[in-house]
Amino acid sequence: MKMTGAQIIIEALIEQGVETVFGYPGGQVLNIYDELYKNSHRINHVLAAHEQGAAHAADGYFRATGKTGVVIATSGPGATNLVTGIATAMLDSVPMVAITGNVPCDLIGRDSFQEIDITGITLPITKHNYFVNNVEDLAFAIREAFQIARSGRPGPVLIDVPKDIQIALTEFENEPIFKKFENSIAPDEKIEAALELINAAKKPYIYIGGGAMGAGVEEGVQELAEKIDGVIGCSLMGLSAVPTDNPRFLGMQGMHGHYASSMAQNNADLILAVGVRFSDRATGNKKKYAKNAKIIQLDIDFAEINKNINVDLGIYGDIHDAFGKIAKGVKEKKNPEWMEFVKGLIEKEESSYIKTDKLTPKTAIDIINDTTTPETVIATDVGQHQMWAAQYVNFKKSRKFVSSGGLGTMGFGLGAAIGAAIGSNCPTVLITGDGSFGMNLNELATAVSTNANVKIVIFNNGVLGMVRQWQTLFYNKHYSSTTLARKTDFVKLAEAFGADGYRVSTPEEFSKVFKTAFEKDGPVLIDCAIDKDEFVLPMLPPGGSIDDIIVEKEVDSDE
Repeated sequence: MKMTGAQIIIEALIEQGVETVFGYPGGQVLNIYDELYKNSHRINHVLAAHEQGAAHAADGYFRATGKTGVVIATSGPGATNLVTGIATAMLDSVPMVAITGNVPCDLIGRDSFQEIDITGITLPITKHNYFVNNVEDLAFAIREAFQIARSGRPGPVLIDVPKDIQIALTEFENEPIFKKFENSIAPDEKIEAALELINAAKKPYIYIGGGAMGAGVEEGVQELAEKIDGVIGCSLMGLSAVPTDNPRFLGMQGMHGHYASSMAQNNADLILAVGVRFSDRATGNKKKYAKNAKIIQLDIDFAEINKNINVDLGIYGDIHDAFGKIAKGVKEKKNPEWMEFVKGLIEKEESSYIKTDKLTPKTAIDIINDTTTPETVIATDVGQHQMWAAQYVNFKKSRKFVSSGGLGTMGFGLGAAIGAAIGSNCPTVLITGDGSFGMNLNELATAVSTNANVKIVIFNNGVLGMVRQWQTLFYNKHYSSTTLARKTDFVKLAEAFGADGYRVSTPEEFSKVFKTAFEKDGPVLIDCAIDKDEFVLPMLPPGGSIDDIIVEKEVDSDE
């Protein structure tokens, strides 16, 4: 039957299984929004306060559900406001479909009001993008966009639709969802080579990233660790893939990783890397990284093999298939000396924790761990609070950690937490800092209007904590523009937006307030006063190696 382009967009989204979209209306997408209005019983639209917040919400929606996020924005500033959210998704391999409006085709290239070449702008930060100048191509573009976003290494795709294409008529018939592109299957000789290396190892370390969750090998990783008597560590994006209480799981490694995890990786004789990209924050000085280990790298993206670290064996292709064959074919064994060595690392790490009566990030997160349920999603912004969450939050289920890794996007957290809460229908805790929260706090309006079940915990130290930490350690305490000295009252701010707000300064206060907040339905904000000189430790200095690890630091507060 004949439909307008705007009708086709909505029908194609529903055809792809989309239940919720995020966005903000404007002149060049009015036809799309008119169809959203008519189809509100079939597809839910979440109105954000800003297009960047909408993009982050679509991102968080995927991270918590595994379903492709969708965001809609108008032309010009509406489209450009999506850029940070699209780039965030690209760097963390998040499938997202962004639909933007544009001026009619006959006005393209004439500097028309709110005209922008958004396909040109987003070309480096999307897997693919489309400028649809013929309505007959629109349905295919949408279907293929979802196929590309979901296939292989996932990522964002943008579709730019001029207004006259939204109005034009053409035939439309529903079709089955395009299947994902077939993944390459690793050759048998690669699997055999991996088995030989693993069987010979006496100190095996399984290193997992976001690609492990994408491949669905979370349980297999734990079973393999048992079979080869090894340990498991992860990148930031790999958090929640393995339950924190698994005795073989050492946690995140890298610049601010757990001492035991980083040291064990450095002392391993075999690293099986699954869906990780060996970023600079994870490896430190690449010339000294895991110099005594044979490294096997499994990745869906051929470009990642040997990109950052030269490995002994690169296995490109379907991770689930390759990992399953390795796990099945490897010999069962015991490595008592290795496990005893790792036990010593864990004991040393645990002995470094300082007990205190003060409200610190660790005491607050311990209370969060004791109060939340296994279903709870933990979201973060970017900064010290993000690393504290990565170090101390206990996860019991996969896809329960929502955080910006590759791009490190301050202001990501609130929008992403809203998307995660709406998508998963699970309580969501946002751990943020006063600096990051200030970036996109306008999304409090979205949280309140949708009654999103988001509990916002602000670690408020009055400074840009991570940058200040670097200034303390490496810039002679030159605190240039990192002392915020703002008079923002976050409690009154929350109340002004229509949410409950609390201020706490002791563990007892936080425990009482957080338990009350967690039992409430809808958004709640808790402003937690913490010391501005609280550090994220351990820390590998930028460009340093494990030999340079900082595990404790005396700091005099003098500004």
